[in-house]
Amino acid sequence: MKFTKRSVETIEARHGRFFAWDDELKGFGLRVEASGRKTFVCRYRAGGTRRQYTVGRFGVVTVDQARQAARRILGSVSLGEDPGAVRQAGRSAIRFRDLVEAFLEGHGPRLKPGTYKDYESALHKHANLVLGNLAAEAITLSDINRLHLKLSDRPYRANRVVAYTGSVFSWAGRNGFVPKGFNPTTEVVRFKEPSRERYLTTDELERLGAALDQAETDGLPWEIKALGETAKHVPKTQQRIVYPAHVTAAIRLYLLTGCRVSEILNARWQDADLERGFLWLPDSKTGKRPVLLNSGAVAILAGLPRLGSYIIAGSDPGNPRHDLKKPWAQIRHYAGLDDVRLHDLRHTHASIGAGAGLGLPIVGKLLGHKSPQTTERYAHLADDPLRRGAELVGERVGKALGGKAR
Repeated sequence: MKFTKRSVETIEARHGRFFAWDDELKGFGLRVEASGRKTFVCRYRAGGTRRQYTVGRFGVVTVDQARQAARRILGSVSLGEDPGAVRQAGRSAIRFRDLVEAFLEGHGPRLKPGTYKDYESALHKHANLVLGNLAAEAITLSDINRLHLKLSDRPYRANRVVAYTGSVFSWAGRNGFVPKGFNPTTEVVRFKEPSRERYLTTDELERLGAALDQAETDGLPWEIKALGETAKHVPKTQQRIVYPAHVTAAIRLYLLTGCRVSEILNARWQDADLERGFLWLPDSKTGKRPVLLNSGAVAILAGLPRLGSYIIAGSDPGNPRHDLKKPWAQIRHYAGLDDVRLHDLRHTHASIGAGAGLGLPIVGKLLGHKSPQTTERYAHLADDPLRRGAELVGERVGKALGGKAR
């Protein structure tokens, strides 16, 4: 029969599935289920194989819409294409959400625990929300830009999420999940990130030193805040908390060694050679490396009680201390340094070395940098020929002005 709205409606269901075919367009048919459900289909041959392409359910698409779609399908077949195979390939393509899981399982063990945690958080909380249900190969630059702009209020995080997404695609290309070289993140224009570096001045270092002394002796003042009738505590202000020597020692060691936060927290006594002045880091961010301990760092380590295998003892002697967020928040607040992060103590260590004329290669070695480019951030602090040239010009100008630079 020729399919029309009325003729399709008159077709009655039988005990089993059967097909009816349109007289006008060869290959255009209707699949009728025993339940009475009717679905338009299109049959054709490609490469000697008979294929069937589902067009749409009657009632959702009209007869005219279905016939028009069938004409397009059969037309592409006449040009040598196979629409059914294309559709099947699209359905079998891995979704980005599943690709992320494959990446974390396959590449995750090679990442440091902290790095893995950041990857996992960025990909699950942000990338999957925008890209998760898309076929990985179908993701475009436009999709990545949409993800990037969604985090525009956090430029640093937005850039990291795109970078981690790019790592997923690079790994997927090397492992056959997507075509090699396919990476829609490469053309994304990153947000300009505000500088996160902070160096402590001599005055700020003195205030921090005084706060550390106070924290480990008389204690720092703190306040219990209570609101509501059912509060368990009444508001108190003249309370003090004394921090253990291991907490204040860790903060001093960051300044004296320039180590990363995790490197000090995970350091073991067995890797400390106080006689020769070395601390071996078996698994730092840049691999195994020695840290030179100056006399101040050696003195701190020598005075610390050994309460377990880790230098900075926590509540569980068998495990490293998790973090120093709470004590650091109170210590820096007491010192008037609320904008200073623990990582800024590492920057301060480097800035002092650069300003003292040690040279960027030496500073890079002290910090454990693999690439000289990483140390370049401290170039403006170095006592280099340009600085000496500026001083020379200033000295001569001062003499010409009779000792009064005006």
